[in-house]
Amino acid sequence: MLKEELDENVGYVFLNKNYSLDLQAFGKLREFVKSEQIDLVHAHGTSWYWGVLLKISGLKIKLVWHDHYGESEQLEERDVKYLKPLSRYFDGIIAVNGDLKDWAKEKLKCDKIIQLNNFIVPSKIGDSQLRLKGDPKDFKIICVANLRPQKDHLNLLAAFDMLKIEEISLHLIGSDPGTTYSQTLKMEITKSDKKIFYYGSSSSVFGLLEQADLGVLSSRSEGLPLTLLEYGLVGLPVVCTEVGQCRELVGDEALLVPPSNAQALERALRFYFQNPETRENDAYRLHQKLNKNYSKETVLPMLFNFYNNISVT
Repeated sequence: MLKEELDENVGYVFLNKNYSLDLQAFGKLREFVKSEQIDLVHAHGTSWYWGVLLKISGLKIKLVWHDHYGESEQLEERDVKYLKPLSRYFDGIIAVNGDLKDWAKEKLKCDKIIQLNNFIVPSKIGDSQLRLKGDPKDFKIICVANLRPQKDHLNLLAAFDMLKIEEISLHLIGSDPGTTYSQTLKMEITKSDKKIFYYGSSSSVFGLLEQADLGVLSSRSEGLPLTLLEYGLVGLPVVCTEVGQCRELVGDEALLVPPSNAQALERALRFYFQNPETRENDAYRLHQKLNKNYSKETVLPMLFNFYNNISVT
């Protein structure tokens, strides 16, 4: 799906990596970086170790690590056995929230650290023919989140079951990793007599969001979730759990509830369903706020300045 997002004029190499230490894929990456004379590698998440390998292999590059670790409430449990010693190869670190920035300052061996907000750009392939299922007249609640325990879909299903409102449907979008949790979740969906629809992952998420009436995120842990930016960008009202940077992101322009509390989540969903004027006002104010603070026009100049002011170690 990432390849489909690339502009036709952008060159790329597809590594087809099959496992962590895929030496053939790494060789392809190294050759690409060398032949294209790339002097800055921006590595996301666990890809930092391939960036480190590029430096160890003798390439003169700036290595920037972009940390958007989602379990912000469990940072002290984060495994740094390899990350900490090898972080001395980082030339800069980008953290998506203050907690991650402070953690990097304390734990890692890199002095150049900046906090930058996430931002998103509407997908160019969002005008899909894919439609949300069920009765078009239903009030459609949508949740975009991969089927992982952190996202706590089971709490959302419990809240949705409490609603007892016939003209509401729930639409779940996200990849299925085939874990025990995801299989349990899909079984619960199958057993439910409610209008719940699961679509798998989708490259046309914006097209689906535009058909919904309310966006929800029921996570028990988050960093700064891009999903909330997607909801706000298309003008959806939002209900989310108060974890990670969610309050910082949506402020008073959404309904925040405690994590793992189905009763509170149900009350928030019901409130927005029953109060369309408040729902629409909050959605408008959230859209304006996110456009101002989490847009590429705001973030990119800060990113480029960070790039230009780091030196190779």
